Amino acid sequence: MPGLRRTPQVRGIRRPRSLATIALAAAGVLLLSGTCTSTAQDRQDRAAAETVGESGGLSGAAACPGLEGYTCATLTVPLDHSGSTPGRLGLKVAMADNAKAPKGVLLFLTGGPGQPGVPYVKRLSEKLAPVLKDYRLVMIDQRGTGDNALQCPQLQKEMGASDLTPPTARAVTDCAAAIGPSRRFYSTGDTVADLDLLRRALGVRKLTLDGVSYGTYTVERYALAYPQHVARLVLDSVVPQTGYDPMDLAAMRAAPRVLAAACKAIACTTDPAADLAQVVDAYGDGDGDGVDVLDALTTWGFVDPNYAAMIDALHKAAGGDHGPLRGLIAGTRQGNAATAQELSQGLHASTLCLDGRYPWGRSNAPMAGRQEALQKAATELTPADYGPFDAATATGLGSMLSCLHWPRTPAPPLPPDHRRLPGVPVLLLGGDRDLSTPLEWLYDQKKLTPRARVVVVRGAAHSVQSRAASDEGREAVFDFLLRG
Repeated sequence: MPGLRRTPQVRGIRRPRSLATIALAAAGVLLLSGTCTSTAQDRQDRAAAETVGESGGLSGAAACPGLEGYTCATLTVPLDHSGSTPGRLGLKVAMADNAKAPKGVLLFLTGGPGQPGVPYVKRLSEKLAPVLKDYRLVMIDQRGTGDNALQCPQLQKEMGASDLTPPTARAVTDCAAAIGPSRRFYSTGDTVADLDLLRRALGVRKLTLDGVSYGTYTVERYALAYPQHVARLVLDSVVPQTGYDPMDLAAMRAAPRVLAAACKAIACTTDPAADLAQVVDAYGDGDGDGVDVLDALTTWGFVDPNYAAMIDALHKAAGGDHGPLRGLIAGTRQGNAATAQELSQGLHASTLCLDGRYPWGRSNAPMAGRQEALQKAATELTPADYGPFDAATATGLGSMLSCLHWPRTPAPPLPPDHRRLPGVPVLLLGGDRDLSTPLEWLYDQKKLTPRARVVVVRGAAHSVQSRAASDEGREAVFDFLLRG
């Protein structure tokens, strides 16, 4: 999901977009907060925890290797939370040892979907250090990630950590076949149910949720499903609860705004928005297409929120020299390489196809007619929808094509589109240079958030808590978590 990214290396540089997932994920967050008191609700939760224990609960607790002050364990959860299909999954969990932290548990959720959480505990514990005397940091490898990553070798090779790079139909169908019928159990709703089992196993009554990118979507879905167990929310690089747009239209429309702001910051003498429009219009002659440009542009926000090299390459390409731009596109593709343990494309496709709404419907739509529905959607788009890009870009993105070819799979229920989040304190955090989860999405979510506080960090791109050069966003989070 745009807003699901990761962090491979682009010739020594961190790759974005999907990378954003990792970047996000590395900034993706879910927090649990609250301590147990002797109430009827607590007794009910303890009884529920005993039930969880029948499925395994948290087991195998031991010091996390190479991570002082943290204990690692395995959370056992049912494959199918309805109980209709047998099977269990073991999810790795890392927990700070300050189990009696006064403000309870802070569960930090990574992004993707497809990125694990436990490998990022050290990085995030450093970023969140000012609040970790008051909160107990907990991170989890969500189902289908980390050591239990869904393995789809060809799809992994073709897409790496990206959700924009178009895959082949064969790689998609082979992936779905490798996962098999159990692919229906990897929706965000399944992860949300896992998280509540984790809450019970940890013995906490309420959660403070902090998510980044796709992690924000998971946090929102948790809050909608379990409002009574939520204390406060931090949503960083927001994917709205209504779901991501598989055409990524908001990012396309935001590109001129972002490039203009970046140009002003570096005092460039060109018009990058005009250059972008000219380049996209001229592409299709064998040098690439709008998808390549959008993918590279979105990624470059992770590399440099000022987009300096990208602005220069766009200007040269608009003048007829496409070499520098082709080099940036090739470099971001190369840097997008990622293993399934780093960002599982099998899980990525499983979750997005189950969660998403597409021109042909949801994952349970018949295969026949999907391509025609996508083509019809393309004809209904106007330049006002996609800004400097085109309809072919909007309908040719990697996640869209993955789900176009994803075999028919039962679709899980989704919450009503306009149901508001519970009336708890919520911090909405974003960077004005973010094209992975553009600010427009943050403001869409604000409409559905009764007690929203908005902080926009100028000059920052994706995953503000983890990646921004400025401390403004992190300080806002610390103040929100510690003082309200």
